[in-house]
Amino acid sequence: MTYRIRLLETEESWAVSFLDLPGCHSQGNTRKEALSNIREAITLWLEVEAEEAGVKSVETLELAMKFPGFRGSARRRR
Repeated sequence: MTYRIRLLETEESWAVSFLDLPGCHSQGNTRKEALSNIREAITLWLEVEAEEAGVKSVETLELAMKFPGFRGSARRRR
């Protein structure tokens, strides 16, 4: 998935906000550090949100599936 962030450079450092999560912000001395820090901030924000909602566990997985009997490409029919 792709998400939008707002990244601002100031005289002192870089500030970054994740636009889809209210209050999810971070900063870093370099652009690279700010991007790394916002990834951590997003993870922590989601963990706190899940905890407050009573969710016991959150996992992100990639799932590859095979469909029995399906051969060929997944083309869209018109």
